[in-house]
Amino acid sequence: MYAARVRASLRGWGGVGAMAVLCALALAFALLLPCTQKAPAEGGAGGQRVAAGIQARAGGCDASEAQDQTLSPSGADGPTIDAIKARTGARRKLIVGVDQNSYHWGYRNPNTEGAELEGFDIDLVHRIAQDLLGDPEAVQFKAIPTSQRISAIQDGRVDMVVRTMTITCERLSQVAFSAPYFKTGQQVLAPKSSSITGYNDTLAHKRICTAAGSTAYTKLDADRKSGALPSSTDISTTVPNQLDCLVRLQLGEVDAVVTDGALAASQAAQDPTVELKGRAFTTEYYGVAMKKDASDLVRRVNRVLVDYRSSGWQASYDTWLSATLGKDPSASKPPAPRYLRTS
Repeated sequence: MYAARVRASLRGWGGVGAMAVLCALALAFALLLPCTQKAPAEGGAGGQRVAAGIQARAGGCDASEAQDQTLSPSGADGPTIDAIKARTGARRKLIVGVDQNSYHWGYRNPNTEGAELEGFDIDLVHRIAQDLLGDPEAVQFKAIPTSQRISAIQDGRVDMVVRTMTITCERLSQVAFSAPYFKTGQQVLAPKSSSITGYNDTLAHKRICTAAGSTAYTKLDADRKSGALPSSTDISTTVPNQLDCLVRLQLGEVDAVVTDGALAASQAAQDPTVELKGRAFTTEYYGVAMKKDASDLVRRVNRVLVDYRSSGWQASYDTWLSATLGKDPSASKPPAPRYLRTS
């Protein structure tokens, strides 16, 4: 089964030279991906419909409950799903924005034939495609930088983004989210020899790298303004993709990286000279992001997640993440979802 396929694990890359090779590979494959295009207009004939419902806007959103601002599950079709199913021939695929540089999440493995995309997020995409189109391989993957995840959805370049994307109130004002499928938190990644001990005063006078448009940068910026982070901490280095921060760290251009602990653990697995410093200092949830008005697709993805949490999630975790996050997934599996009440 696609979700449980076990592939040979990559050995730690380590070293600037190796990471340069990896980035070159990533760029090459990005150029091979299909050109961006507008999704067909919503519509289509027939099919069972779902009641319309729009997710809560940021103005009425409590940050601690952002992960609950989603619609109840439904297996019914609707205008967005009809448009996806109406695609013909080779275009009859689910178009999904993913990462191709995040080890064990969305990653082009050069050790596989054709440098196949693999990882925890990729398994979920295949499961959604199976439900919508009856074929787990009916997917057109598009490599989307961290900073372009929301615009790719709003512009219609993709049907959804499955790319370690944290559900936040601010983002809920721009896109719709599924129920959470993973729990994580921000952590500090730094060289093992570094004097940094975590998200604390040891970051004073240190240069920190984050991905542009990430929740990590938002948190650092807010904390520095409030005094929770030393004012001398330099957070000016932002990059399009999270992996670029690891390269900057290896080149000595920054002193630490702040990102989701799940991603940081995967980066530490790629380079044995770095490690996580301190505990996670936030609680965050990953969700599948879609257009604000794609209510039928949101409900359908939530229906898929209900089944996936009971059958598939654990197998994918064991395959991709247990080596870096531990065999016990209890800290990473999100709680039972809660849904918005709609009339």
